[in-house]
Amino acid sequence: MALIFRGTLVQCITSRSIEILEDHILRVNEDGFISDIYPYAGGESPKYFPGDPEIIQMPPFTFLFPGFCDLHLHAAQFLYMGSGLHLPLMRWLDEYAYKAEERLDKDPALARAVYCRLAQRLIENGTTSTLLFGTIGEETNLILAKAFQDAGIRGFVGKLSMDISSRPSYTEHSAAESVAAAKGFIKKCKALVAPLPAYRRLVHPVITPRFVPTCSEPLLKDLAVLASEEGVRVQSHLAEARDMIDYVSKEYGVSDFEIFKRTGLLRDNAVYAHCTYLTDPQMSELSRRKVSIANCPLSNCYFSSEPFRGREAIDLGVNVALGTDVAGGYSIDMMNSMRHAVTVSKIRDGQAAEEDDSKSLVVDWIESLYLATRGGAAALGLGDLHGTFTVGAAFDAQMVQLVDPESHFGKGALDFFDTNPSKAITLEHIEKWWCMGDDKNRIGLWVQGRNVWPQVTKT
Repeated sequence: MALIFRGTLVQCITSRSIEILEDHILRVNEDGFISDIYPYAGGESPKYFPGDPEIIQMPPFTFLFPGFCDLHLHAAQFLYMGSGLHLPLMRWLDEYAYKAEERLDKDPALARAVYCRLAQRLIENGTTSTLLFGTIGEETNLILAKAFQDAGIRGFVGKLSMDISSRPSYTEHSAAESVAAAKGFIKKCKALVAPLPAYRRLVHPVITPRFVPTCSEPLLKDLAVLASEEGVRVQSHLAEARDMIDYVSKEYGVSDFEIFKRTGLLRDNAVYAHCTYLTDPQMSELSRRKVSIANCPLSNCYFSSEPFRGREAIDLGVNVALGTDVAGGYSIDMMNSMRHAVTVSKIRDGQAAEEDDSKSLVVDWIESLYLATRGGAAALGLGDLHGTFTVGAAFDAQMVQLVDPESHFGKGALDFFDTNPSKAITLEHIEKWWCMGDDKNRIGLWVQGRNVWPQVTKT
């Protein structure tokens, strides 16, 4: 159904600025696209037409903000999130990741339970679009795709491709078998949503070579060809951890960057997670090739001895987005990913200042909001308007409440001591929400105009 909102809208116009639109009318059509937006002028009645829905009136200190995009999440690893993080990456994969993924491939009922709960947790945390790593099993990945489509949130689903594994029972046994499986999944994933109008197709297949240690070069080359033939996105890990980098160097004599490059997988519809060890020339090449980076600051702290050089990547023209990297990251909340990204950049900036480097390395809180919305949308190919309140944009949004309208106390972890209802929301209010807010401040979530969290009150 169509929607009409009246209240405050907040959005990132650029990576360095936030726009606060007070007392506006925003209309969403039946297809889930924004059809009109304008100030509610002088108490005059908004444009109203026969058959229009009643207006959703936002209380004071409540606002709409674009939904978050999580650009790196291992769906099967949600099963054990918060476990085993004392281990280095390659051991952690052996002892936790591969076992959990194999377990879900063998137990469709468990997979369904895990993925449905995962979708609900993402909704609670304001995430409307997610780039997902799945497992190697076709059926399990179709369960994942269906869980997200049914939940009403966007899921870009990657069936893992890996013809090399330290776990003999969890691998595809040849490059040809792996490519055939990827092709079959792409066909079935597209068929899952084919009966729907294009704008209601929320799930999409993604070609997903796990990372270089689990993929032969013939497999990577064939996956690049398949990506071109099918017109689908690509995702993987790149330059993530010292033990992984040492392994690749020992086995292949070159970096994983060079292997992805020579196999044709550094392409304009690709997203690579981590990238903590990339040099400036390598990041410049990603920029030229229109490759996006998913910065996962929390998991980087556990598995990489190097922080992601976010300021340099952005300044070199790379499209940077953020990811939670569940379960290498133990928080599914994109607000924590933003906070960690800023914290890491502040530490780096302080270190640089001690070395008399005058260039700021800070990624501030406003820029992190941009990366979590418009940066992610760009990486997913959702369009230039996505993540904004602009006529023609898909309405993917969350409703955030800072103050309880009945008690007039701050909501959740927030405290305010000057909450006169006549006062406008300020940048300081938004910053406090960014610093301290959580799911208790979220009272609605819409994807393509559909409310997937039906706890919003109409008046």
